Amino acid sequence: MIFLLLLPGYLLVNLYIAVRLHHWTKSLWPKLGCRGFTAVLTVIYFAAAFSPMIAFVLPRSGFAVFVRRVSAYWMGVLLYFLMAMLTAELFRIVLSKTRLRDTRLYSRAGMAAVGGAVVLAASAVCIYGAVHARDIKTTEYEVTVNKQAEGMTELKAVLIADTHMGYAIGRDHISDMVDKINACEPDIVIFAGDIFDNSTAGLDYPDELAASFRRINAKYGVWATYGNHDIDEKILMGFTFRWGSSPPNDTNMREFCEKAGINLLCDESVLIDNSFYLVGRRDHAKPGTEDGTRKTPGELTEGLDKSKPVFFIAHEPDELSETAEAGADIDFSGHTHDGQLFPLTLITDLMWENSCGMIQKGEMYSIVTSGAGVFGPFMRVGTDAEICDVTIRFNAQSQ
Repeated sequence: MIFLLLLPGYLLVNLYIAVRLHHWTKSLWPKLGCRGFTAVLTVIYFAAAFSPMIAFVLPRSGFAVFVRRVSAYWMGVLLYFLMAMLTAELFRIVLSKTRLRDTRLYSRAGMAAVGGAVVLAASAVCIYGAVHARDIKTTEYEVTVNKQAEGMTELKAVLIADTHMGYAIGRDHISDMVDKINACEPDIVIFAGDIFDNSTAGLDYPDELAASFRRINAKYGVWATYGNHDIDEKILMGFTFRWGSSPPNDTNMREFCEKAGINLLCDESVLIDNSFYLVGRRDHAKPGTEDGTRKTPGELTEGLDKSKPVFFIAHEPDELSETAEAGADIDFSGHTHDGQLFPLTLITDLMWENSCGMIQKGEMYSIVTSGAGVFGPFMRVGTDAEICDVTIRFNAQSQ
């Protein structure tokens, strides 16, 4: 199991940070190096470090919800404190080879100042990330589909994805998202998966959340497909604990979607107003089927009238060439979060042909949103929470 293999490294990283924090507090005031204070600091630190694991095993209660919400921030805090400490460590090693090694920089006061700078810098990034994650932007796109949609020359679609509703993302964030969706005056809202954060148990006020979604004002409604986290399974620090095939989709999730007015398309298609098709594709990693399979793009478009516009909703932006060849005009996706946290934002382009934004693949447009919510730490650094306001124009004359 990958988690168990990585656990020793996780413990060593936390031990390194705890030791460095002890040295820094001692440099601030020698009396803080006493056994009593060190013991209290160590207990507090490792309670936070183990909060994801504690939350994983606790039965549902008010205390368990509190611990889960603390743990939702912890991995981001750990990332930026580690980065700041390693940067300071590198400078310390480099400068120790220069004449600065004999200056006050290497005195107790110097250690206190450097440690303070590390704590302030890491704290500032974490606070910024937590505030920034709550600020949902609206990104605008314009595309032209070279087909005719009966009775319309233009369609306003809003793309959302990756709300990850649960212990971190709750009613306030979703209500703000719905307000921004309605401000776009959409004809249709397309939800590209990861509606939930692996369970409906973490929803803070499920009835109010459902009511928020029902406030969406769109002529053709809200249409969605499931993502890899729309599966009821235990998850710890990004790792799932299961044996055998992926579990099927949870009936509680479907019931919530029905109450919320979210129309699910799971390897299904629907013709909207006799004008355009929506095709919802199951997720690659967690298809939610009993046998763990999903249909190919070609199978999903078989029998469709491809003279009409065909829009795919696929959680992951994968198999873009196959989707284009199957006759899709736009592929709406999410999943990547655009990395969510720097420096992870630097590697998403290596993993996905289109990690965020819009590209053209043959005659098909691929539009990928960074998502309205978060996975894991309720922080965003180097990327935005967003909804996408997509204006689609139809131009049959250019065929």
